[in-house]
Formats: sequence, C-alpha cells, structure tokens
Amino acid sequence: MTETLPVTDRSRLRRLHERGHFDRDTINAILDAQPMCHVGYVRDGRPYVTPTMQWREGNHVYWHGSSASRALRSETQAEVCLTVSILDGLVLARSGMHHSLNTRSVMLFGTAFKVEDPTEKLQKLGNFVNHLYPGRYEMLRPDHTQDLKATTVLGMEIAEGAAKIRTGGPSDDEEDYALPIWAGVIPIRMEVGDPIPDPRNLDAVEMPAHVRDFRYGG
Repeated sequence: MTETLPVTDRSRLRRLHERGHFDRDTINAILDAQPMCHVGYVRDGRPYVTPTMQWREGNHVYWHGSSASRALRSETQAEVCLTVSILDGLVLARSGMHHSLNTRSVMLFGTAFKVEDPTEKLQKLGNFVNHLYPGRYEMLRPDHTQDLKATTVLGMEIAEGAAKIRTGGPSDDEEDYALPIWAGVIPIRMEVGDPIPDPRNLDAVEMPAHVRDFRYGG
C-alpha cells in the first residue's frame, strides 16, 4: 500500500491545485473526524445521493443501512462516489466573487462491495459502534439474527480520490484591499452538548465514560 493515492483524471484538481492532498494520512484524518458522509450512485440512469454514516478500517471505508434499501441494492457492485465534508469557517471578502468557505473534505471513487459473511458483518457493525463510542458495543445486548438480516454493510477500498482543504482568510484582488469593507473569517465548529438521559433508563444505570467524555470531530 502506497503512502499516497494516485492522481487520476477523476481525482485531480482542475484549479487551486495547492488545496489538493493525496496522502493517506490527510485523507484518513478527515474520514475519521466526520462520520457523516454522502454516497452518490446511478440507478436506472438517474443520479442519486444518499446521506449516511461511514467508518474507516485501514484501507477501506464502510457504510450500512436497511437491507430493504433500494439505494444500498443499487450501490452493491456498482461505481459510487463517497464524500465527507467538514465546515471550519465562513470567509468574507471585499467582493462577492471572493467569498469562500474554510473546509476539509474527501471525495473517494470506487466499486462498492457487500459484506456477505455473517461473522464479518457482525464484526464490522461492532467496529462501527465502537468507532464512535469506544467499548459500547460490548455493553449492548447481542444482535439478534433478524438484526443482521435487516442490515446491509457495504465497503469500498480507498484507492482513488483526494482530500481538499482550504484555510486562512480571503484572497481579494489587490486593489480591493484599499476599500473600507470589513473582511475576515467567522470560525465554525461542531459542539457537543450535555448528554440527555432516556427517562426510561433504569435507576441503577450510570452514564458510561464513552458518553460522559464523548468527543466529536477533530
């Protein structure tokens, strides 16, 4: 496995090349920081994009959903495009043209495969839960056979794609810096609030550390 993904016609940046990153460390860090993704695919000649949750295991990314989902059935053994985006700031410039966003994003291309082996599927679903909440899956009631039948897990090798990152302030036309217009960045970040217990929790149940100390993003 190489340290960087190959630059292909689909993954190369046509402009602002300095924002493109093909090294696995950068791509993996963004995937690990944002579990929500969007998966694009074509069904019956029409494009669709489905929001879902993803998690990474080594050189593969996985997502899951209902076995009855037409989206997942359409994605299986099909070409898909998976994207993850993190908004870090709003960039206000001195012209409408140069307003922008500070973002970290990843776009991956590949063929989705279905995790068929029941033991492997159970392991993947456990990894998905523990990726967000370390140690939680082992605390839960065991999955029923019907739970597994009702769930489809898809995966894709991380072999083609790129990360795109923008940081910093506005890039205005040189003559516009003399204008009496405020410009700068409004930082944006995701905040985690205090956990809200289910009113039907048993009295003796204590809040676990993975809830009390939950951290999101990066």
